[in-house]
Amino acid sequence: MKTELTETPIPLTTSTSISGFLRQWWWLAAAFILVYGQILRTIMQEWWTNEDYAHGLFTPFAVAYLVYDRRKELFNIHASPSAFGLVIILGSQALLLVGFLGAEFFLQRTSMLLFIAGVILYIWGWRALTKTAFGLVLFLLAVPLPAIVFNSFALPLQLLASSLAEGVLDMLHVSVYREGNILQLPNGLLLNVTEACSGIRSLVSLIALAALTTMIPHFRSMRWWARITFIVSSVPIALVANALRVTATGLLAFNFGVGAAEGFLHSFTGAFVFVFAFAALFIEMLILQRFAASGKGATS
Repeated sequence: MKTELTETPIPLTTSTSISGFLRQWWWLAAAFILVYGQILRTIMQEWWTNEDYAHGLFTPFAVAYLVYDRRKELFNIHASPSAFGLVIILGSQALLLVGFLGAEFFLQRTSMLLFIAGVILYIWGWRALTKTAFGLVLFLLAVPLPAIVFNSFALPLQLLASSLAEGVLDMLHVSVYREGNILQLPNGLLLNVTEACSGIRSLVSLIALAALTTMIPHFRSMRWWARITFIVSSVPIALVANALRVTATGLLAFNFGVGAAEGFLHSFTGAFVFVFAFAALFIEMLILQRFAASGKGATS
Protein backbone atom coordinates (compact mmCIF):
# COMPACT_ATOMS: atom_id res chain seq x y z
CA MET A 1 0.00 0.00 0.00
CA LYS A 2 1.39 3.40 -0.98
CA THR A 3 0.85 6.41 1.23
CA GLU A 4 1.25 9.91 -0.18
CA LEU A 5 2.15 12.91 1.99
CA THR A 6 0.08 15.89 0.87
CA GLU A 7 1.18 19.49 1.33
CA THR A 8 -0.88 21.41 3.84
CA PRO A 9 -0.12 24.67 5.64
CA ILE A 10 1.69 24.40 8.94
CA PRO A 11 -1.18 24.48 11.48
CA LEU A 12 0.06 27.39 13.55
CA THR A 13 -1.80 30.34 12.09
CA THR A 14 -4.80 30.42 14.44
CA SER A 15 -5.43 29.76 18.09
CA THR A 16 -7.67 26.81 17.16
CA SER A 17 -4.97 25.18 15.04
CA ILE A 18 -2.38 25.81 17.74
CA SER A 19 -4.52 24.10 20.38
CA GLY A 20 -5.13 21.22 17.96
CA PHE A 21 -1.44 20.94 17.29
CA LEU A 22 -0.69 20.85 21.02
CA ARG A 23 -3.34 18.17 21.60
CA GLN A 24 -1.84 16.05 18.85
CA TRP A 25 1.82 16.40 19.77
CA TRP A 26 1.80 17.07 23.54
CA TRP A 27 3.46 13.73 24.15
CA LEU A 28 6.42 14.82 22.02
CA ALA A 29 6.95 17.92 24.18
CA ALA A 30 6.63 15.78 27.31
CA ALA A 31 9.18 13.30 25.97
CA PHE A 32 11.57 16.15 25.15
CA ILE A 33 11.34 17.56 28.68
CA LEU A 34 11.74 14.09 30.19
CA VAL A 35 14.82 13.27 28.14
CA TYR A 36 16.49 16.67 27.93
CA GLY A 37 15.22 18.51 31.01
CA GLN A 38 18.37 17.86 33.03
CA ILE A 39 20.58 18.73 30.05
CA LEU A 40 18.76 22.05 29.59
CA ARG A 41 19.26 22.85 33.26
CA THR A 42 23.00 22.16 33.16
CA ILE A 43 23.62 24.19 30.01
CA MET A 44 21.73 27.17 31.43
CA GLN A 45 23.80 26.91 34.60
CA GLU A 46 26.96 26.95 32.49
CA TRP A 47 25.76 30.00 30.57
CA TRP A 48 25.29 31.72 33.92
CA THR A 49 28.64 30.72 35.44
CA ASN A 50 30.95 30.41 32.39
CA GLU A 51 31.88 33.82 31.00
CA ASP A 52 33.12 32.21 27.78
CA TYR A 53 29.52 31.32 26.90
CA ALA A 54 27.55 34.04 28.67
CA HIS A 55 26.06 35.01 25.30
CA GLY A 56 24.00 31.83 25.56
CA LEU A 57 21.76 33.61 28.07
CA PHE A 58 20.64 35.98 25.30
CA THR A 59 20.34 33.34 22.57
CA PRO A 60 16.72 32.27 23.38
CA PHE A 61 15.60 35.91 23.26
CA ALA A 62 17.45 36.49 19.98
CA VAL A 63 15.85 33.40 18.42
CA ALA A 64 12.41 34.43 19.72
CA TYR A 65 12.83 37.87 18.12
CA LEU A 66 13.88 36.36 14.78
CA VAL A 67 10.95 33.93 14.84
CA TYR A 68 8.56 36.80 15.57
CA ASP A 69 10.07 38.88 12.78
CA ARG A 70 9.67 36.01 10.30
CA ARG A 71 6.34 34.78 11.62
CA LYS A 72 4.41 35.42 8.37
CA GLU A 73 7.05 33.63 6.32
CA LEU A 74 7.13 30.68 8.72
CA PHE A 75 3.35 30.38 9.03
CA ASN A 76 2.96 30.30 5.24
CA ILE A 77 5.27 27.31 4.80
CA HIS A 78 3.43 24.26 3.51
CA ALA A 79 4.05 21.05 5.40
CA SER A 80 5.69 18.24 3.48
CA PRO A 81 6.61 15.65 6.15
CA SER A 82 9.74 13.60 5.58
CA ALA A 83 10.26 10.15 7.06
CA PHE A 84 13.99 10.92 7.13
CA GLY A 85 13.24 13.07 10.16
CA LEU A 86 12.57 9.88 12.11
CA VAL A 87 16.06 8.65 11.15
CA ILE A 88 17.56 11.89 12.51
CA ILE A 89 15.54 11.54 15.72
CA LEU A 90 16.85 8.00 16.23
CA GLY A 91 20.36 9.23 15.42
CA SER A 92 20.03 11.96 18.03
CA GLN A 93 19.15 9.37 20.66
CA ALA A 94 22.14 7.24 19.68
CA LEU A 95 24.33 10.33 20.03
CA LEU A 96 22.74 11.04 23.40
CA LEU A 97 23.53 7.52 24.57
CA VAL A 98 27.17 7.82 23.45
CA GLY A 99 27.45 11.17 25.23
CA PHE A 100 25.88 9.77 28.39
CA LEU A 101 28.12 6.70 28.49
CA GLY A 102 31.20 8.80 27.79
CA ALA A 103 30.16 11.60 30.17
CA GLU A 104 30.55 14.05 27.28
CA PHE A 105 28.17 16.98 27.71
CA PHE A 106 28.85 18.40 24.24
CA LEU A 107 27.44 15.30 22.54
CA GLN A 108 24.41 15.29 24.82
CA ARG A 109 23.68 18.94 24.09
CA THR A 110 24.16 18.67 20.33
CA SER A 111 21.91 15.62 20.46
CA MET A 112 19.17 17.93 21.71
CA LEU A 113 19.55 20.20 18.67
CA LEU A 114 19.65 17.19 16.36
CA PHE A 115 16.44 15.91 17.94
CA ILE A 116 14.69 19.25 17.33
CA ALA A 117 15.89 19.26 13.71
CA GLY A 118 14.55 15.74 13.25
CA VAL A 119 11.15 16.67 14.71
CA ILE A 120 10.83 19.69 12.42
CA LEU A 121 11.74 17.55 9.41
CA TYR A 122 9.41 14.71 10.39
CA ILE A 123 6.38 16.93 11.03
CA TRP A 124 6.85 19.78 8.53
CA GLY A 125 9.56 18.84 6.04
CA TRP A 126 12.78 20.12 4.51
CA ARG A 127 11.58 23.61 3.66
CA ALA A 128 10.52 24.24 7.25
CA LEU A 129 13.89 22.93 8.47
CA THR A 130 15.86 25.25 6.19
CA LYS A 131 13.74 28.22 7.23
CA THR A 132 14.25 27.54 10.94
CA ALA A 133 17.91 26.50 10.72
CA PHE A 134 19.00 29.96 11.92
CA GLY A 135 17.73 29.16 15.40
CA LEU A 136 19.57 25.84 15.53
CA VAL A 137 22.80 27.52 14.36
CA LEU A 138 22.58 30.21 17.04
CA PHE A 139 21.97 27.63 19.75
CA LEU A 140 24.85 25.51 18.42
CA LEU A 141 27.18 28.51 18.80
CA ALA A 142 26.10 28.72 22.45
CA VAL A 143 26.92 25.07 23.22
CA PRO A 144 30.21 24.97 25.18
CA LEU A 145 32.96 23.09 23.37
CA PRO A 146 34.55 20.01 24.97
CA ALA A 147 37.38 20.93 27.34
CA ILE A 148 39.95 19.13 25.19
CA VAL A 149 38.93 21.17 22.12
CA PHE A 150 38.71 24.41 24.09
CA ASN A 151 42.18 23.94 25.59
CA SER A 152 43.71 23.00 22.24
CA PHE A 153 42.65 26.42 20.93
CA ALA A 154 43.49 28.36 24.08
CA LEU A 155 47.27 27.81 24.10
CA PRO A 156 47.90 28.79 20.44
CA LEU A 157 45.72 31.87 20.99
CA GLN A 158 47.73 32.76 24.10
CA LEU A 159 50.95 32.57 22.08
CA LEU A 160 49.44 34.56 19.22
CA ALA A 161 48.15 37.30 21.53
CA SER A 162 51.50 37.62 23.32
CA SER A 163 53.38 37.65 20.02
CA LEU A 164 51.18 40.38 18.51
CA ALA A 165 51.37 42.40 21.74
CA GLU A 166 55.17 42.13 21.67
CA GLY A 167 55.23 43.52 18.14
CA VAL A 168 52.95 46.46 19.00
CA LEU A 169 54.93 47.28 22.17
CA ASP A 170 58.14 47.28 20.12
CA MET A 171 56.51 49.71 17.67
CA LEU A 172 55.69 51.95 20.65
CA HIS A 173 59.36 51.80 21.70
CA VAL A 174 58.66 49.75 24.82
CA SER A 175 61.39 47.17 25.18
CA VAL A 176 59.89 43.78 25.90
CA TYR A 177 61.21 40.24 25.99
CA ARG A 178 58.84 37.40 25.24
CA GLU A 179 59.25 33.80 26.31
CA GLY A 180 56.26 31.78 25.22
CA ASN A 181 53.21 33.56 26.62
CA ILE A 182 55.24 35.53 29.20
CA LEU A 183 56.11 39.17 28.45
CA GLN A 184 58.92 40.73 30.47
CA LEU A 185 58.76 44.54 30.65
CA PRO A 186 61.75 46.87 31.22
CA ASN A 187 60.89 47.53 34.88
CA GLY A 188 61.13 43.83 35.65
CA LEU A 189 57.39 43.18 35.57
CA LEU A 190 56.21 39.92 34.09
CA LEU A 191 52.97 39.90 32.10
CA ASN A 192 51.50 36.43 31.89
CA VAL A 193 49.02 36.01 29.04
CA THR A 194 46.85 33.39 30.72
CA GLU A 195 44.09 31.24 29.24
CA ALA A 196 41.54 33.87 30.27
CA CYS A 197 43.48 36.41 28.17
CA SER A 198 43.82 34.11 25.16
CA GLY A 199 40.89 35.81 23.44
CA ILE A 200 38.88 32.63 22.98
CA ARG A 201 36.11 34.11 25.12
CA SER A 202 35.67 37.16 22.89
CA LEU A 203 36.22 35.00 19.79
CA VAL A 204 33.29 32.68 20.56
CA SER A 205 31.02 35.57 21.53
CA LEU A 206 31.96 37.66 18.48
CA ILE A 207 31.34 34.80 16.05
CA ALA A 208 27.89 34.27 17.59
CA LEU A 209 27.19 38.00 17.44
CA ALA A 210 28.32 38.17 13.80
CA ALA A 211 26.06 35.25 12.88
CA LEU A 212 23.13 36.91 14.64
CA THR A 213 23.78 40.23 12.90
CA THR A 214 23.52 38.64 9.45
CA MET A 215 20.04 37.39 10.38
CA ILE A 216 18.44 40.65 11.46
CA PRO A 217 16.00 42.17 8.93
CA HIS A 218 18.14 45.19 7.97
CA PHE A 219 21.05 43.03 6.75
CA ARG A 220 19.21 39.92 5.59
CA SER A 221 19.08 41.13 1.97
CA MET A 222 22.86 40.78 1.61
CA ARG A 223 24.24 38.15 -0.73
CA TRP A 224 25.30 34.85 0.78
CA TRP A 225 29.00 35.41 0.12
CA ALA A 226 28.87 38.75 1.94
CA ARG A 227 27.30 37.08 4.98
CA ILE A 228 29.93 34.34 5.05
CA THR A 229 32.72 36.91 4.60
CA PHE A 230 31.32 38.90 7.50
CA ILE A 231 31.11 35.93 9.86
CA VAL A 232 34.59 34.64 8.93
CA SER A 233 36.11 38.11 9.35
CA SER A 234 34.99 38.13 12.99
CA VAL A 235 37.85 35.70 13.73
CA PRO A 236 40.81 37.97 12.80
CA ILE A 237 39.02 40.99 14.24
CA ALA A 238 38.60 39.21 17.58
CA LEU A 239 42.25 38.12 17.58
CA VAL A 240 43.55 41.61 16.78
CA ALA A 241 41.25 43.17 19.36
CA ASN A 242 42.50 40.79 22.04
CA ALA A 243 46.11 41.54 21.10
CA LEU A 244 45.33 45.23 21.59
CA ARG A 245 43.92 44.40 25.02
CA VAL A 246 47.12 42.61 26.01
CA THR A 247 49.11 45.55 24.66
CA ALA A 248 47.03 48.02 26.68
CA THR A 249 47.54 45.88 29.79
CA GLY A 250 51.30 45.93 29.20
CA LEU A 251 51.32 49.70 28.75
CA LEU A 252 49.34 50.21 31.95
CA ALA A 253 51.69 47.93 33.87
CA PHE A 254 54.77 49.63 32.39
CA ASN A 255 53.65 53.19 33.11
CA PHE A 256 51.63 52.84 36.31
CA GLY A 257 52.60 49.52 37.86
CA VAL A 258 50.92 46.14 38.16
CA GLY A 259 47.96 47.52 40.11
CA ALA A 260 46.86 49.60 37.12
CA ALA A 261 46.63 46.47 34.96
CA GLU A 262 44.49 44.51 37.37
CA GLY A 263 41.00 44.68 38.82
CA PHE A 264 38.59 47.21 37.36
CA LEU A 265 40.89 48.57 34.66
CA HIS A 266 41.64 45.06 33.40
CA SER A 267 37.92 44.27 33.16
CA PHE A 268 37.22 47.67 31.61
CA THR A 269 39.80 47.22 28.85
CA GLY A 270 38.27 43.82 28.09
CA ALA A 271 34.79 45.31 27.72
CA PHE A 272 36.12 48.28 25.74
CA VAL A 273 38.03 46.07 23.32
CA PHE A 274 34.95 43.91 22.72
CA VAL A 275 32.92 47.04 21.92
CA PHE A 276 35.74 48.14 19.61
CA ALA A 277 35.66 44.76 17.84
CA PHE A 278 31.89 44.95 17.40
CA ALA A 279 32.17 48.50 16.07
CA ALA A 280 34.72 47.27 13.51
CA LEU A 281 32.33 44.48 12.52
CA PHE A 282 29.44 46.92 12.20
CA ILE A 283 31.44 49.22 9.91
CA GLU A 284 32.44 46.21 7.84
CA MET A 285 28.80 45.15 7.63
CA LEU A 286 27.77 48.55 6.28
CA ILE A 287 30.53 48.40 3.66
CA LEU A 288 29.68 44.84 2.65
CA GLN A 289 25.98 45.66 2.47
CA ARG A 290 26.62 48.54 0.12
CA PHE A 291 29.08 46.57 -1.99
CA ALA A 292 26.88 43.48 -2.15
CA ALA A 293 23.90 45.55 -3.22
CA SER A 294 25.82 47.47 -5.87
CA GLY A 295 25.74 44.67 -8.43
CA LYS A 296 22.68 43.00 -9.89
CA GLY A 297 20.89 43.07 -6.55
CA ALA A 298 21.21 41.25 -3.36
CA THR A 299 19.61 37.92 -2.78
CA SER A 300 18.35 36.64 0.54
